[in-house]
Amino acid sequence: MNAKNPIITSIFTADPSAHVWEDGRIYIYASHDMDPPRGCDLMDRYHVFSSDDLVNWVDEGEILRSDDVSWGRPEGGFMWAPDCAYRNGTYYFYYPHPSGSDWNDTWKIGVATSDKPATGFVDRGYIEGLGGFAMIDPCVFQDDDGRAYMYYGGGGVCHGGELNDDMMSIKGEMADMAGLADFHEAAWTFKRDGVYYLTYADNLHDKNRMRYATSEHPLGPWTYRGIFLEPTGCSTTHGSVVQYKGRWYLFYHNQAISEQGNLRSVCIDELQFDEDGAIRTVRQTEEGVRAVQAGSSARGNERTFYPVDGCETGGDAAIVLAEGGAYAVVGMEGTSSSCEFRGVDGGSGGRATLAVHYTTGERLAKLRLFVNGADCSLLNALQADGGQTSLTVRLDPGAVNTVKLAGGYGEIRIEGLSVEWLK
Repeated sequence: MNAKNPIITSIFTADPSAHVWEDGRIYIYASHDMDPPRGCDLMDRYHVFSSDDLVNWVDEGEILRSDDVSWGRPEGGFMWAPDCAYRNGTYYFYYPHPSGSDWNDTWKIGVATSDKPATGFVDRGYIEGLGGFAMIDPCVFQDDDGRAYMYYGGGGVCHGGELNDDMMSIKGEMADMAGLADFHEAAWTFKRDGVYYLTYADNLHDKNRMRYATSEHPLGPWTYRGIFLEPTGCSTTHGSVVQYKGRWYLFYHNQAISEQGNLRSVCIDELQFDEDGAIRTVRQTEEGVRAVQAGSSARGNERTFYPVDGCETGGDAAIVLAEGGAYAVVGMEGTSSSCEFRGVDGGSGGRATLAVHYTTGERLAKLRLFVNGADCSLLNALQADGGQTSLTVRLDPGAVNTVKLAGGYGEIRIEGLSVEWLK
């Protein structure tokens, strides 16, 4: 069984930072390209995804949005490429965000913390002394001796420095990472066989590649080694490298679903090395990587609601009786069309995955999801022969929740709504 690239299809995600934590699962901390796009300013609402086999991915739900950042840009948005680290029982989520309306000159590196890897994050402010023009894309690397280092940068400048034990302040000062050829942004550091690797995006016009350098020390100086990822068909590139169950993998993004550079999707392919430690050019595939073992569920029970279960339609939408006695909602292509499921059971409250079961004749028909009145996101429908598209949200306890699906984004036939509660 293969993952199939891109691996996340219900919403648009980019800039994946992958980590393996003590529970044995692999987690992706990604940025979120809001849809419909206006540009990079609309990136917001970070989601986390996890897996134990690289094929079956769980949307763990939203962990932070610009509305949660009291010190941030008043207009919101601009929640760009993040990273995460773990120390002494606490997960530290690092993200770049402007502190002022003059966004490109006011970047800060924000920090949110939790005692869980994918929920409960609370913003703690930003790292003092870091930021300014184009200073983005934080990466935190923890060495074998427990010392932690932060790298960040954009606009052709890459800085690195050691973090204090609090993981929220820099020990001494940041330094230029010397020896990087044609650095643009997207720094990522890992260690293999005693050698430190720093990967990054270059400045190839409108189609960045990924390059890398190596060093005997976590802060360099670095020796440039070459290009290992050619353009992905996207106007940007950004990735992370992680070892999982004995193999190395590259996480990156492309625009294979949307064919738009500001609506990107996360992919995985295997990373291989020569005997001298050189990274071989990554072969970008549609089939993706093979499952490393049979996946286990991270969910609880499931319940399905059908169009006749407390469902009301609006606009051109209507409930019809289909062949076999099943009901479906049609007419969702109208701009004022909607269907609303009332009395959706949230169990004891908390995270639950809402899956919309559908049929459509269009590859990219979409539905806008509202939960208890809150606008969550546009959901993609990618299988013209039928399937489901889903998003993990928070529900209130009991059968009191309202889930509304708004149309106007292509022809789509809604056949049901299922709820799976995450453990």
